[in-house]
Amino acid sequence: MPVTAYQRKVLIVAILASFIAFLDGTVINVALPAISRELGGGLAGQQWVVDAYLITLTAVILLAGSLSDAYGRRRVIFWGLIGFGGASILCAISPTDEFLIISRGLQGLAGALLVPSSLAIIISNFDGPKRAKAIGQWTAWTSTAFLAGPLLGGVLVDYASWRFVFAINVIPIAVTLWLLRGVYAEPPRPVKPKIDYRGAVLGVFGIGLPVFALIEQGRLGWGNPIVWGAMVVGVAAFAAFIVNERRVKQPMLPLSLFTVRNFWVGNLATTFIYAALSLGGFLLTLFLQQVAGYSATEAGLASLPSTIISISLSTLFGTLAGKYGSRLFMAIGPVIGAVGYVMLSQVTPSANYLTQVFPGTVVFALGLTITVAPLTAAVLGAIDPERAGIASAVNNAVSRVAGLIATAAAALIVGDALTTEGFARGAIVTAVLLTLGGVVSAIGIQNAKRPVKV
Repeated sequence: MPVTAYQRKVLIVAILASFIAFLDGTVINVALPAISRELGGGLAGQQWVVDAYLITLTAVILLAGSLSDAYGRRRVIFWGLIGFGGASILCAISPTDEFLIISRGLQGLAGALLVPSSLAIIISNFDGPKRAKAIGQWTAWTSTAFLAGPLLGGVLVDYASWRFVFAINVIPIAVTLWLLRGVYAEPPRPVKPKIDYRGAVLGVFGIGLPVFALIEQGRLGWGNPIVWGAMVVGVAAFAAFIVNERRVKQPMLPLSLFTVRNFWVGNLATTFIYAALSLGGFLLTLFLQQVAGYSATEAGLASLPSTIISISLSTLFGTLAGKYGSRLFMAIGPVIGAVGYVMLSQVTPSANYLTQVFPGTVVFALGLTITVAPLTAAVLGAIDPERAGIASAVNNAVSRVAGLIATAAAALIVGDALTTEGFARGAIVTAVLLTLGGVVSAIGIQNAKRPVKV
């Protein structure tokens, strides 16, 4: 049965909503030097302009997913867009570095409303093979944010002002709000939703504080009481959050989700795969600049094949996963990606792009593209659409925290200073993590399972 005009409109809204949030996570990096020159703040200020967005987005994403399930995807996306637009304007007019950092934190809060709801609205309006294909299209188009971000940011900074990096968000937000008018609001739920406020607070601190510690340890070190204190309090808050969710009648995160096989197996695979993605990408970018002598632009362009392959093939593999099931693609995709990093582990200090970097990058990108859309389809397709918001939020939180842990562990893997030998070790560890993700998927993922109501 073909996709209807209404389903196409829903898919476009979902893609645009996610694109806006993902774009701001990548566009900011090229603007940091210009921001520092005008507003000051030094290196610490530059880091916090990036980290404020990441911390608030990750900390609030479970609450945002719960709100999406309770009050409807359309409503949450609407307020996420309004909030993101307002925060973007505040960023654009920031008179000081501190004002910009606070505004970036507000952007992260609004972004948390957009990401899980955009996937949840796809799950709610598509089913079967059409759902897998739609997720593939969502993956393909949102991947353009990683390509468009640095290029768009560079043009705006060079030919206008860094402030336009934020102000330009108003245009896609306005378009998405206009399209959202044609998306039906979900019918009221038979049982009036209640917000688990205690769980919400514990969840925000239980995720946000460890994320803060993982980010700041790179600057302050684990011996700093701010860092280890945040980690201790955060872990305690997360443990209290789990206890709370087991006891309340309408939990923010129903723990019964983790009794669904494809959901917990898929999230375990996500942990390995996204840890590898973050570790490998982080080390490769540093190696190309610090050891091989690439410029920042050249190092950024080195990842261009990955983005192009993702844009070109994600829809195809999403469609194939809908037809044949996700298991095969989740099993072989990470292993192909691992081969790519084994190839990259052989680079020499000169790192000739065409002969040493490009082949491994292409093989890795192919493996990742085979994996991502089927992985998302398997995890979210296993859960009843009524819980798609919180299920998407969990998967997003798992991927982000796994990436942060892997990046924080990079120094333990490569040593105090990145060398060719250290990068080779890191590349092999990346390959091992990817392989583990494939093995977990091959053993645990089940095809053709109906969504489970929990």
